[in-house]
Amino acid sequence: MTMDITETEARLKKLRMRSWRRGMKEMDLILGPFADTQLARMPAPVLDAYEQLLDENDQDLYLWVTGAKPCPEALAPMMRQIADAAGLRPDL
Repeated sequence: MTMDITETEARLKKLRMRSWRRGMKEMDLILGPFADTQLARMPAPVLDAYEQLLDENDQDLYLWVTGAKPCPEALAPMMRQIADAAGLRPDL
């Protein structure tokens, strides 16, 4: 399915809002800037992976992105991108 520009813009806006309005301020500050700078360049399959990641619990995301807890392998590529963008370099 091909999205027209309006659907794409709406999806990006929704993902940016979900990134900035998390349940945990630390994740707002990690995911918000990432969304603002990275999402518009991502192809649809990568946006799908990011959207899936946003469904995860903030406490888990924080532990994964900081390297305090191992990240599930399926989410590791996206978590690496987020950690790199945030200046975090955990061993994911």
